[in-house]
Parts: sequence; structure tokens; C-alpha cells
Amino acid sequence: ERAQQLADLALKVWAYPAYPEGVSVSHTEAIFTSPELDGDIGHHFEDGHPMRSLFEVFRKEVLALDPCVSESILKIYIAFKAETNFVDVIPQKKCLILSLNLRFHELDDPRHVAKDTTGVATWGNGDVEVRLTRQDQLPYALGLVRQSLERQMGELEIDS
Repeated sequence: ERAQQLADLALKVWAYPAYPEGVSVSHTEAIFTSPELDGDIGHHFEDGHPMRSLFEVFRKEVLALDPCVSESILKIYIAFKAETNFVDVIPQKKCLILSLNLRFHELDDPRHVAKDTTGVATWGNGDVEVRLTRQDQLPYALGLVRQSLERQMGELEIDS
């Protein structure tokens, strides 16, 4: 009886968003209203937050890289996966930190925008960090993200 009371209370406190009958909610809309975004990363995706629009564009492009790409919303970051995470997005107040699941020496980065995080404790997976602050940085950053995906899928040859 107590368990049922607690379950009923939990449903009232953490209710899912209510949408009018017949209204289809896109995945993009759902991600920003998801109860999973309450807490650590949710405030970075409030309406009007500068990182929300940058993330929306980034997200659309990453999901379009390959049909096998999916995303998982976690407490601290959002993971984009094929076989496993190939890029994690850690939203910050003034940037999106992209953690590429790739060894630093495997990355072709002629502009030298990536940072080597080998041996450094970070929230994401991988040894490469890229900071994304503006939409004009997206094409280059997506090229780096694509390298991580291709490496995971076995399409990228690495010179040792």
C-alpha cells in the first residue's frame, strides 16, 4: 500500500508533459521537454539560451551522418552513438564541449582546434575535446565528429 502511494505521488511530481490529443511531438521538441533534462544539463536548453539553438543545428547534422546514429540523454551529457559513443556533448554556459571518442593522434585537425585530454578526467568519452561556441564553427567540427564515427565504423584508416 505504501509503495503504491509513493508511486502515485511520484507520478504527480514527475509527470510527463501533456500534449493535446492528436498532436505529434517531434523528437527535437521532446528532447527539450524531457524530464531527463531536469537537473544538470536541462537549464542549458531553456528557450532563449544561446547553446540551445547551436545544439539543435549540431544535433540535426550529427543524426544525419548515418542511419545507425542514435542519441542518449544522460545526466551530464548527451551521447551520440553508432556501435558505442562516438561524440558526447557536454553543454556549458558559453559553449558546447564535444568529446570525441578517438585517440588524439588519430585525429586529422589541420586547424589545431582540438585539445588532447588523454589522461585527464572529463565527463565525456574519448581523448579529444573540441569547444563549439558559434554556428560558423559547425562545418569544421562536424568533420572532426565524422572522423570519430568513421573510426568507430572501421572506415577510417590510421597510420600508426
